Amino acid sequence: MRAIIVEDEIPAKEELEYLVQTHSNIEVVASFEDGLDVLKFLQEEEVDAIFLDINIPSLDGMLLAGSISKFAKKPYIVFTTAYKEHAAQAFELEAFDYILKPYEEKRIATMLAKLEAAFKQAGQAQEEASQDSNRRINLRKNENIIVTDVNDIYYAEANEKMTLIYTNADEYSMPMSISEFHDKLPQDIFFRCHRSYSVNLSKIHEIVPWFNNTYVLRLKGLEAEIPVSRSKAKVFRQIMHL
Repeated sequence: MRAIIVEDEIPAKEELEYLVQTHSNIEVVASFEDGLDVLKFLQEEEVDAIFLDINIPSLDGMLLAGSISKFAKKPYIVFTTAYKEHAAQAFELEAFDYILKPYEEKRIATMLAKLEAAFKQAGQAQEEASQDSNRRINLRKNENIIVTDVNDIYYAEANEKMTLIYTNADEYSMPMSISEFHDKLPQDIFFRCHRSYSVNLSKIHEIVPWFNNTYVLRLKGLEAEIPVSRSKAKVFRQIMHL
């Protein structure tokens, strides 16, 4: 986790940096005394948290926080100030915390633990959302777009300049080559078993030996038979441990 300190009083800056290093794994990558310098820095760099004094030159902490709140990726803001009266405004800006000076070590340690926990939880949620997004694909049926879990796809088949996609219950078409469509699928699940076919390995019910050391695949609940070409047979045997 990366953070910056914005503080124009050197003793307060040094004390806060010491407390952050002592009670957390947060890396303080820079410190600033001036609000405009912070905005310039943030145009080039991303940080996860900002420890922000309110009474700083050029652009005070509240105005600076207001500008940062408009960022697409918003860092956590922890206000550090000697003034109680700005607390309500700080939380209107969705500040993570509001720390009063002089610093109390126990209070700082508690805040840092909560900050790291929030950052970790947000990262896990983002990763889960990304994984869920990668498990879904948009398929076309007539003029409609159907959002489909990729594991519901049994196989795809080339059909001239189109690709036909089959689930257990329906058939879809995509205006792209089978190579393009196969590349959109998770490669740990789908195997390009033939130049005209991509198959979901988890849906294979029966593997039938065929001519010239090739195979025909029968899938669960479908009547279709999917060929494994001679050029793909060796890799297929390795994948399926044949």
